[in-house]
Amino acid sequence: MTNDDVLAVFREAGALLEGHFILSSGRRSPVFLQKALVFSQPELSERLCKALAEKLTTTFGKIDVVAGPAVGGIIPGYELARQLKARAIFAERVDGKLQFRRGFAIAEGEKVLIAEDIVTTGLSFRETVEALDRLPGDVVGGACIIDRSSGKADVGCKLVSLAAVDFPDYDANDLPAELAAMEAVKPGSRGLA
Repeated sequence: MTNDDVLAVFREAGALLEGHFILSSGRRSPVFLQKALVFSQPELSERLCKALAEKLTTTFGKIDVVAGPAVGGIIPGYELARQLKARAIFAERVDGKLQFRRGFAIAEGEKVLIAEDIVTTGLSFRETVEALDRLPGDVVGGACIIDRSSGKADVGCKLVSLAAVDFPDYDANDLPAELAAMEAVKPGSRGLA
């Protein structure tokens, strides 16, 4: 799939939004990818993750475990694991830090892939890498459906994306006039109680 093919799936789901959005990172953007609308449709999730799984197999070979951060990495992580014939686990926040709970375990020598939906700054990815550092297994790299940073984000490991885009984003104190004139909306999940 090309970048345009992936964005067409987001448009098909009504998930490519325009306005003034507060991203999970706190930065502002005129474009928001409401991936929940894509991942609520199993056939769209399967289409995207199957294409990504093909790239991942070529890049990393056999994967044993796909690990993602809650919330964004759960559905794509599960679907990628299904496509890769691997196990799917997720980390969740406990006292502000990502941890693997619920009896999730990784054995020594298992190849682990980190999965996310969309990467902007790479913060959730780096936090997942840190959580995995406390467990056995070998992190071979990471994957996401869309890399909003177009390869610029530090994710703490090699990243393979299905699409890389470069939508503009801004510091909240340095907005272009047309964006500053609109009310800001925070549709993401980080920081929700």
